[in-house]
Amino acid sequence: MFIGYARVSTSDQNPNLQTDALKVAGCQKIFIDKISGTKSDRPELNKLKEQLREGDTIIVWRLDRLGRSLKDLIEWVNYLEKGKVALRSLHESIDTTTPTGKLIFHLFGALAEFERNLIVERTNAGLTAARARGIKGGRKPKLDATKQKTAQTMYDAKNHTIKEICETLKVTKPTLYKYLKR
Repeated sequence: MFIGYARVSTSDQNPNLQTDALKVAGCQKIFIDKISGTKSDRPELNKLKEQLREGDTIIVWRLDRLGRSLKDLIEWVNYLEKGKVALRSLHESIDTTTPTGKLIFHLFGALAEFERNLIVERTNAGLTAARARGIKGGRKPKLDATKQKTAQTMYDAKNHTIKEICETLKVTKPTLYKYLKR
């Protein structure tokens, strides 16, 4: 059986390009995750893994949909080989049932990991440069100094429940506790 796997990094991205290609490739089932490729625990990928049987073929649009590190991809191929399951990547034209396909898989896996490392390196360099110019990253604080003081005063007075403080300041409990710890 041909089983497709598609993945997009965020819930607002659309997997249609991938799923359309997987359907054309003959996939009878398609599993779709909306989660970063750096996460090893992916719900739909875990479901796919449970359904694999000897003789099945996993088809992905691109290798980086299955895993972003060479280590993860190699572990997958080793796992699939033990279960006598093949892997095909449509974009890279890789089929691990052939010796050439296995070689190409390892080369592309190394390149995918290299690309990921370059992205991380560039991102960190950009953040460092921004900090050097005095730009502060991250989200804006939910509570300004006045609201932080109000939260602490209400909490210390013990006249209000946590729920009441949260409703008054329009924050969640974890956010409130984060500011109270300071």
